[in-house]
Amino acid sequence: MQVEYVILVNDKDQPLGAMEKMEAHEKGVMHRAFSIFVFNSKGQVLLQKRADEKYHSPGLWSNTCCSHPRTGEKTFDAAHRRMVEELGFDCELDETFSFIYKANVGDELIEHEYDHVFTGTSDITPSPNAEEVSDWKYVELDWLSKDMDEHPEAYTVWFIIAFAELRKHLAKTNI
Repeated sequence: MQVEYVILVNDKDQPLGAMEKMEAHEKGVMHRAFSIFVFNSKGQVLLQKRADEKYHSPGLWSNTCCSHPRTGEKTFDAAHRRMVEELGFDCELDETFSFIYKANVGDELIEHEYDHVFTGTSDITPSPNAEEVSDWKYVELDWLSKDMDEHPEAYTVWFIIAFAELRKHLAKTNI
């Protein structure tokens, strides 16, 4: 397995260097990341269930796609790359907002990310990579909010945080 690196950043998203991904998660060092929310033409959001073999947060529901850009890779390009690698399709994406969060994801691992949030619209049926994604579904936003409140253990920690940020952003922009 190839060693992956993340781009370390400050609170203004300025690069500070690189660190092996697992080490960054063990130390809780802030690094650049992205989260993608794809909506269908009905306004439902596409969720993915992480594969059971993932090294953290396996078998949990999460946003459409999330990951880290590689050293020297633009975040926008990384978002498109991971959509294809994880879900087998791509669509037009817009960088909608960004935010910083820090959360314990279990197994003594910490996500501390400067997270760029992308949104897009597509009615393409995903063809997921089984090593990354075990299931997927489109859901209504109100249903999702209620289900996350009732069953937070079924969702990744960062998705709960990112979804709350997305809802705030959508309310401000009247979308």
